[in-house]
Amino acid sequence: MSDIALETDDLTMEFKGFRAVNGVALRVRRGSIHALIGPNGAGKTTCFNLLTKFLTPTAGSIRYNGRDITRTKPADVARLGLVRSFQISAVFPHLTVKENVRIALQRHKRGDSFDFWRSESVLRALDAEALALVDAVGLSAFASTLAVELSYGRKRALEIATTLALDPEMLLLDEPMAGMGREDVDRTAELIRRISKDRTILMVEHNLSVVASLSDHITVLARGKILAEGDYATVSKDPRVVEAYIGAGHA
Repeated sequence: MSDIALETDDLTMEFKGFRAVNGVALRVRRGSIHALIGPNGAGKTTCFNLLTKFLTPTAGSIRYNGRDITRTKPADVARLGLVRSFQISAVFPHLTVKENVRIALQRHKRGDSFDFWRSESVLRALDAEALALVDAVGLSAFASTLAVELSYGRKRALEIATTLALDPEMLLLDEPMAGMGREDVDRTAELIRRISKDRTILMVEHNLSVVASLSDHITVLARGKILAEGDYATVSKDPRVVEAYIGAGHA
């Protein structure tokens, strides 16, 4: 199998004559943490929505593990192992942390059926696996806590746990640190680092200190096009990137 997990060629998205994404050729290496960054209006969100199949491109192609998924539906892409966190991993506020993860396991193991009508004894067979996932995201102490009672950062950790229940090969994280305080940012960054050990991760993230500490490779978008690529040390010193973020007058 190729060492490239996800790739695009000439990926383009046009809205009434405006090209929000313009000819993007992205290569995400298997087993890496790859960040997609750029200033406001760079096309990151549109590009991410194309990759996660919420939008169909005007032109170009998307391949996952060598398979063309350009026009594949989001649910079918998820079954291939490419999962957007917070896409399928709905959190039920008035169920416990363990129950939320168990529901995600039910869906993964039994297709679209949640098996709500099954006996509690049958469902308890999933408890050990659910608790292992709860532990993996650092929520063991909150296994019996209702989701609604969790802090914002811990809710995001629970959402990642329910995503991991789908057994993804590749995770796409859309601004995982958005709205978090410093303590939650540090906790979530460590969680992403842990779960990346046997997965590929692509994330859109505004927090550049997180990008610097986590990412193996960075793609910088500006005005819908790739402006620069490389590790953080390389892209952060690129004059074009500096200008795109803070303007030529402050470069």
